[in-house]
Amino acid sequence: MRILVLGGTVFLSEATAAEAVARGHEVVCAARGESGPAPDGARLVTWDRREEPPAELTGTSYDAVVDVARHPSRVRRAVAAFPDAHWVFVSTINVYEDESTPGGRPGTLALRAPLHEDADLAVDPEAYGPMKVACEQAVREGARTAMVVRPGLISGPGDPTGRFTYWPARLADGGEVLAPGAPHDSVQVVDVRDLATWIVDAVEAGTTGDYDGIGPVVALADLLAEVASGVGSSPVWTWVDQDFLTARGVEPWAGPDSVPLWLPRPAYDGLLAHDVTPSLAAGLRPRPVAETAAATLAWLRETPDAVVAGITREREAELLAAWREAHRS
Repeated sequence: MRILVLGGTVFLSEATAAEAVARGHEVVCAARGESGPAPDGARLVTWDRREEPPAELTGTSYDAVVDVARHPSRVRRAVAAFPDAHWVFVSTINVYEDESTPGGRPGTLALRAPLHEDADLAVDPEAYGPMKVACEQAVREGARTAMVVRPGLISGPGDPTGRFTYWPARLADGGEVLAPGAPHDSVQVVDVRDLATWIVDAVEAGTTGDYDGIGPVVALADLLAEVASGVGSSPVWTWVDQDFLTARGVEPWAGPDSVPLWLPRPAYDGLLAHDVTPSLAAGLRPRPVAETAAATLAWLRETPDAVVAGITREREAELLAAWREAHRS
């Protein structure tokens, strides 16, 4: 098959292009070329998607297009240029309006109102989900056939956000570890390589419909224990509740003063607790989190400039000391 990957140089799109090449497909990656090269065996065509696609792309027909974009104008432009291909569009679980109800899946959760204009996420981070809704609509309306994949927290080697990466990095150091929230808090992650495999499977099969790109729901304590096992660590856990963390200015989810994977409850009880059953039935095969953790740590040690989100060890030590002091008095 001839597959056009819009992007193909970073994380999921790169992993997807590499997986397609490994299976013997002809792969073209279209990107600005500023984030790195395309995978070995794929051809990179330079395209700034604020402009019309170059003739080097439009002069060829493609069996399938894989797109991870978030700007509605860029998705509309691409669909108009390649309407006869089977599209796999990578969206996000942030398209769902309800983030508090566990067990949701496509068809049971309402979507946010679409935002059809391009927005700057640095100015309006809340525009991400609504823009993705508009992108989904553009794909469904313009492509011959389409599959929409809505990932949650993507983990594994190459992660540019550093969110999951925080945990293999931290747990590899061992010692006393600040564990955020409550041990029973639900969480789910998916390995980037498993998503890429599933996307290429969908390209080959012509799969249609909407699916969440997620792993199984597990308790946070169990997931962290798997990460520790994967990196060969036996830490001492100290569970620190969300009221304490919030009162001391610790951020949830992401950022330099955050504890990744921690989300305020009950407001976000459903965000990382989607029903994975439809996705498993459609062929998604998640690997054990311990494997993801081991591979992430190996990649991190090979990549000195890799992003690792989250609090510093010094900040963690301060919080643990304050927690012990609060519980002594």
